[in-house]
Amino acid sequence: MSQAHTSESLTSDDFMASVKSYLVGFLLSVILTGIPFWAVMTHHFEKPITLGLVLVMAVVQIVVHLKYFLHLDFSKEGKINTFSFLFTALIMVMVMGLSVWIIYAANALMM
Repeated sequence: MSQAHTSESLTSDDFMASVKSYLVGFLLSVILTGIPFWAVMTHHFEKPITLGLVLVMAVVQIVVHLKYFLHLDFSKEGKINTFSFLFTALIMVMVMGLSVWIIYAANALMM
């Protein structure tokens, strides 16, 4: 009887940890969206600095989404998912990059 109660409490703890992870991710996403929005709307910085700020916040937000919403990390459970994601991203970048390269080369040969 006590073992069943223990497994139920672990499930409850896992649920609360998951909810906490989603809330932290949501708050970070809102903050990382608000900062570039404020910078663009107020024209507080010069254009190159604003563009750099937006790009940096976008990269940080990608990392936040991967960690808090997709739960990609290098823990024992998430390692396979993380490596699968990284391999897929590598293949996609290669396909897109090589496609652009081929298109530019074809365009240069046509001129």
